[in-house]
Amino acid sequence: MAKVGIVQLPPVLLDRAGTLARAVDALQRAADEGATLVMFPETYVPGYPDWVWRSKPSDFGLAAAIHARLLAAAVDLSADDLAPLRQAARQRQVTVVCGVQEREGEFSRATLYNTVVTIGADGAILNRHRKLVPTNPERMVWGMGDASGLRVVDTPAGRVGALICWENYMPLARFALYSQGVELYFAPTWDHGEGWLVSMRHIAREARSYVISGAICMQAKDIPADFPSRAELYPDEEEWLNPGDAVVIDPAGKVVAGPLHRERGILYAECDPGRVAVARRSIDVAGHYGRPDVFHLEIDRTERKPATFRDR
Repeated sequence: MAKVGIVQLPPVLLDRAGTLARAVDALQRAADEGATLVMFPETYVPGYPDWVWRSKPSDFGLAAAIHARLLAAAVDLSADDLAPLRQAARQRQVTVVCGVQEREGEFSRATLYNTVVTIGADGAILNRHRKLVPTNPERMVWGMGDASGLRVVDTPAGRVGALICWENYMPLARFALYSQGVELYFAPTWDHGEGWLVSMRHIAREARSYVISGAICMQAKDIPADFPSRAELYPDEEEWLNPGDAVVIDPAGKVVAGPLHRERGILYAECDPGRVAVARRSIDVAGHYGRPDVFHLEIDRTERKPATFRDR
């Protein structure tokens, strides 16, 4: 049995150190409540780029001003920017699934990726998965990921895999996790509402696994005062940019915790990985209910590297 905690608190937007301090505090609170696996939403560190959905793509000056701050606050894994969270995970023996804005540190690149990082209970990074396809205007912020991190990893809580937001609408990406025996399927997201909940329940029934999903819960008043064009982009301080809607669904598709709607806090649920194998007795889409003689999935796990220059 594993107790899962979904953190539904706003980040300190565009402030990596401030957000990590908040994340560490939340992890400590969750561990005090007995959680052994904690999830932070999509790009929690240092926040989701909600502004791309409300600013004009042609406003290059505004985009550049915001992007400069985002680059400065992004996470460089090669520089161990997640050290505070890794250390807390090790100290409290908690597995962490955390969404980050990742910057490719090698060669001082400025490309950003929407990334989910899985940190083991020993503090080591077990997996890094970059979102395969940024959604609509998100493509003005992130580059495309690859399948090198499209993996399921063993943890004390069970076999953990994660897809980000609308990647969960990609059947082959889902099947990549199913085929690796995922038991705790994480879906950090920016989506929310009834439509998203229906999709999460479908995935739980399809995978016969637990599905754990949640988004950053924040209002306009959580946007920092010095955010460029704040008054024009976020005129209503009480507007909910995202209600969070953290939820945990069991292998039968039943909601066992949440959705936590427009409420700041941590949602908890007990998950029993032992139920997964039993649930797959009737349908196992990557096992006895699959048809490998008819269908075949091939995954190219080549890691996409930045272009390099060689002088001859």
